[in-house]
Amino acid sequence: MAFKQLLVRMDETGFVPHGFRSSFRDWCGECTPFPREVAEAALAHIVGNSVEQAYRRGDALEKRRKVMEAWGAFICLRDK
Repeated sequence: MAFKQLLVRMDETGFVPHGFRSSFRDWCGECTPFPREVAEAALAHIVGNSVEQAYRRGDALEKRRKVMEAWGAFICLRDK
């Protein structure tokens, strides 16, 4: 909802937050070596079944930081 509200405040129409998230996920899966779990965590998706979740203690912050830096670089290159 925060991203949607940002688009409203910017008076941008014709965009939906899901489209941005979908574009990120497609790019990450098709154009990068980042693991699926890191891409899903970057989207705040729950990863794995209940057993895996019970043992997953970390937040992969540094890995998520790297994937988001790569995404930012990709977007900036696409904008030129």
